[in-house]
Amino acid sequence: MCHVSVGHLARLLEEEGIATVIIAVKAFEKRLEAMLPPRVLITRHPMGRPIGPPGDRKHQKLVIEAALELFETAETGGTIRELPEGYSI
Repeated sequence: MCHVSVGHLARLLEEEGIATVIIAVKAFEKRLEAMLPPRVLITRHPMGRPIGPPGDRKHQKLVIEAALELFETAETGGTIRELPEGYSI
């Protein structure tokens, strides 16, 4: 069985011309920095909930829109941005 991390998979997809943005929780920030994936949006959410609380469509939309904005504005590979909004129930 081959184990490929999200960061490595993103780089492979980018090499084939498929743009990527990884949405990850802050707990993985250091690991992702070391992998140098193309674009990463860090959220201040708990593990397993990178786009926000279940059922909170407004917050989830905010996260997805921030990821799409990162597609448009990232000028270099390895761009990491942190979403300032936190997780609330």
